[in-house]
Amino acid sequence: MDITELTVHELQEKLKSKELTITDINKAYIDRINEKEKDVQAFITLTTDEALETSKNIEESVNKGEIKGELAGIPIGIKDNICINGVKTTCASKMLENFIAPYNATVIEKINDENMICLGKTNMDEFAMGSSTENSYFKKTKNPWDLSRVPGGSSGGSAAAVASNMVPWALGSDTGGSIRQPAGCCGIVGLKPTYGLISRYGLIAYASSLDQIGTFTKDVEDTAILLNIIAGHDDKDTTSAVQEKKDYTKALKNDVKGLKIAVPKEFFGDGINKEVKESIEKAIEKYKELGATVEEVSLDIADYSLATYYIIACAEASSNLGRFDGIRYGYRSSKFNNLRDIYINSRSEGFGDEVKRRIILGTYVLSSGYYDAYYKKAQQVRTLVKNRFDEIFENHDIILTPTAPTTAFKIGEKSDNPLEMYLSDICTVSVNIAGLPGLSMPCDVNSEGMPVGMQLIGKRFDEETILNAAYTYEQATKFREKYKPTFKK
Repeated sequence: MDITELTVHELQEKLKSKELTITDINKAYIDRINEKEKDVQAFITLTTDEALETSKNIEESVNKGEIKGELAGIPIGIKDNICINGVKTTCASKMLENFIAPYNATVIEKINDENMICLGKTNMDEFAMGSSTENSYFKKTKNPWDLSRVPGGSSGGSAAAVASNMVPWALGSDTGGSIRQPAGCCGIVGLKPTYGLISRYGLIAYASSLDQIGTFTKDVEDTAILLNIIAGHDDKDTTSAVQEKKDYTKALKNDVKGLKIAVPKEFFGDGINKEVKESIEKAIEKYKELGATVEEVSLDIADYSLATYYIIACAEASSNLGRFDGIRYGYRSSKFNNLRDIYINSRSEGFGDEVKRRIILGTYVLSSGYYDAYYKKAQQVRTLVKNRFDEIFENHDIILTPTAPTTAFKIGEKSDNPLEMYLSDICTVSVNIAGLPGLSMPCDVNSEGMPVGMQLIGKRFDEETILNAAYTYEQATKFREKYKPTFKK
């Protein structure tokens, strides 16, 4: 038995039956990291030494009856823009290379309450800006299915760590597709919950009205389990929604009879790879076989969503990243003669090219004379996007699209063409603009053996419906039993 192949709910069963111990599980994952990390490069900071010691202490407390949580001792990976007290939190940037977080994010407090064990902070695009995890200051993460390809981004480290079985599950953040797109590239399940369902306190901000913490897991049941833990209102986050506590595992009914699925024709037009389109069409036929009703619709805001997203996201990034000035904390240049030099040189040397590009664009659209023409107009279009989704959801339960227009591309293939890179998010950004929940899951592999991601979009705070739709499809198709990452070079 390969312990690292198991899902979390399978690990729980093995712990209950005494087939495995907490130390067995953590040691297996640490051994796996020691074996695969040199190839995949999924982590910025490893906490494996502390994790092994912690696992022994938790195991002892469980045996004494002092700890009774069902997730006690289960390992997890954390994206490196989520603060953990006493641990480096770099956002994959030179600007925060040596920053040690002085407090825990709310999601970390919830994980700690369950006595889960963090194995490390995962690599990402700098300040979550990118679609390939090539923009990290520290390293380029590789896709476990093909080490010459990107894992997607910006949460590529978390996705690659789960796909390569270095952690059983992980947390990431999604601003315009940064959980769903890498989940699609790496053949795992990625959930971006409804905006406000999970506290953003302790998540270092990129674009505050779009950012959302979410999950990477091996299967849908694990997604529901982890969502149960991290969802909930938080007084420390003013955008946190007050919602009734739910048990998302109860939504997994393995039945989609009568489910009404909308398929937007705009997501199957020019720019969508032929094999991706064929795979999604096969998935649609499977849903029909399972008893769902599928109808083609027009989501005619798709053409405007990408431009709207980048205007809003860059404007908010320009504001949020203003705090990194070389004065209070973070990187400070050694080359200065006055205060102005400190500001200019620290930011010039501390930020990478993509971050600078987005700050400049954001500052431009917020500047006098351009605010009304760009930022205000983008916010107006945002309302249209939300309204158009609401219209479709009046008669449908979920919306089904590809997660991305292509499967994972080669490392370096789009690095010199930012506009082409931005198009990687074309299927996902509208979900963030409207604040909706979206889930990516694998539905097929292409002729090169790379996974194809399918996206399911739900109504606000109706994660149950997309989780059940995903679970039903997963049970009918058994992707994980048929396909596994090959680590080919």
